[in-house]
Amino acid sequence: MRIGELSKRTGVSPRSLRYYEEQGLLTSSRSDAGQRHYSDAEVQRVSLIRQLFDAGMSSRVIATVLPCVDVPGDLGIAEETFTAMTRERDRIDAGIAHLIETRDALDVLIKANRRHQAKLSTTPEPVARSA
Repeated sequence: MRIGELSKRTGVSPRSLRYYEEQGLLTSSRSDAGQRHYSDAEVQRVSLIRQLFDAGMSSRVIATVLPCVDVPGDLGIAEETFTAMTRERDRIDAGIAHLIETRDALDVLIKANRRHQAKLSTTPEPVARSA
């Protein structure tokens, strides 16, 4: 199938499909006219790539994980993939911890603002003097 058909079947733009190919995540054959042609198996591969991107993985990490799909019985590849996925989980955990710290700091500021607003609402307005 050509790139337009793969795009329709996967919901992924042709531009993204070209990017996946540039990053080594997707392969195609070329016609004599230079048009890309993809096998039916690439539909599932694009779906997997999207899931990995949606999980927050970069194309570099995805390129590390995909060989496990391509060669599922290779122990060395499985170990590399496990290491990459564990590293990604640790990165996500660190990001979550940072977001929690940021939220907690914002909560402190919100409480301080509420106290300030309460003071302003109970403080009498100064009387203006006439000259």
